Amino acid sequence: MGDDEDPELISEAKGKITRIETGAADMEFKRMLSGRNDTASAILQINAGAGGTEACDWAEMLLRMYRRWADAHGYKNEVVDFTEGDGAGFRSVVLTVAGEYAYGFLRAENGVHRLVRISPFDANKRRHTSFCSVFVLPDIEDDIEIVVSEGDLRIDTFRAGGAGGQKVNKTDSAVRLTHFPSGIVVACQNERSQHQNKAMAMRILKAKLYDLEMDKKRKERDAVEAAKSEIAWGSQIRSYVFQPYQMVKDHRTNCESGNVQSVMDGAVDDFIRAFLLKK
Repeated sequence: MGDDEDPELISEAKGKITRIETGAADMEFKRMLSGRNDTASAILQINAGAGGTEACDWAEMLLRMYRRWADAHGYKNEVVDFTEGDGAGFRSVVLTVAGEYAYGFLRAENGVHRLVRISPFDANKRRHTSFCSVFVLPDIEDDIEIVVSEGDLRIDTFRAGGAGGQKVNKTDSAVRLTHFPSGIVVACQNERSQHQNKAMAMRILKAKLYDLEMDKKRKERDAVEAAKSEIAWGSQIRSYVFQPYQMVKDHRTNCESGNVQSVMDGAVDDFIRAFLLKK
């Protein structure tokens, strides 16, 4: 047996190739996620669009998909506010995803998500199309340079409700903040105390104010991010088709998957990666 067939040499060569591939993947990862806030945790908001109960159910399906994705990546995730839909799902829901690079990945999900399926809420079993918008903000409380004056805020408290049949809180622990200068309203009802809910609501408010300021600067430079224009209704970034065939397709990158169930179980990395590589 010649040197070129020596098992030890072959094993050593394979080890070097693996290290090279790992190094190249790390360089590519850092290039994709080199934005100002990409290392931050994320605040993700899902809003149901046209479609009534069907759209609210779609919002809950998307929430489950992102929570499954977060769990698979070891990110702590928590629903901090929600408005229940009429009969099913959510009209809106806010999810925090805590961990390094959570925002860098999830910013790829900004936009309108379209569902096509035979509605379980339609007795005639007709095919329905529903829309939900997904907004992703960096959770950058520690770095944020936004000062919120108490005089610019109205603070309301109310009783926290429970999603999915959870016990309703009998105290006014939930907090809603209204920021008069911007008109932004945020709420939090998931924490145990009014103080904790106020702190979380303030984090979300600061993140939204920060995003507002960044958007103003982008507009001043005539360089508004493409993702912002894609959040308009009717210009979906991704379609999830359950019937008459099964396909999930991202319209920005043409990345697609025929395994709809896997995607709904959180397998969205291929779509995220394709978007980041394109950007």
